[in-house]
Amino acid sequence: MKLDTQVIAQAALNLLDDVGLDGLTMRKVAAALDVQAPALYWHVKNKRELLDAMARTVFVAAVEGLEAPRRGQDWQDWTIQLATRLRRSMLRYRDGAKVLAGTYVNDEAMWRTVELTLRTLEDAGFAMVQSVRVFPILLHYTIGFVIEEQARAGAEYDDNPYRPERLENLIDATRFPLTTALVGELFTADPDAEFDHGLRVILAGVVATRPAEAT
Repeated sequence: MKLDTQVIAQAALNLLDDVGLDGLTMRKVAAALDVQAPALYWHVKNKRELLDAMARTVFVAAVEGLEAPRRGQDWQDWTIQLATRLRRSMLRYRDGAKVLAGTYVNDEAMWRTVELTLRTLEDAGFAMVQSVRVFPILLHYTIGFVIEEQARAGAEYDDNPYRPERLENLIDATRFPLTTALVGELFTADPDAEFDHGLRVILAGVVATRPAEAT
């Protein structure tokens, strides 16, 4: 197998289930590829560049085959589908959202996705001054949501603290009756429904803050 940046990034992503992002090292990636660590440095200079390459792999997989909205498709439904694609791609890997957070994705797939988003909003009647803010909002919400979602999986804990029965035992039901009654919904709700609801709240805010002359 020819060693290149993509091969190294995928090998690193495959290691995450075993070691997590904090335990990932260049040496472990080299061992997984059955090469010496110095061989990696021809392609990625350091762990920072490795993380950028990993993030690029996750993002490119998320938007593969993405096209502009079909005729008659609502712009909100299209943007929700885009965010859902990204969420699913990050969820393929332990700490997948942490990989994407704060990394630099310099790839045509990123710029094409931004262009499609801007055009979709422009076609929906939004001014560019507002449209340009929507993609970062969706990106940040999606990454932040998945970071929390993956944390709740408890991979970093010997005993997952988000288990409903454990949470119920920790809360004083006399002092906090509403929290006790709703703890399952607060911390262990259906993540798919929770994610979709959050996106729709955000998009409703985008519409509500749209300048009057643009409506």
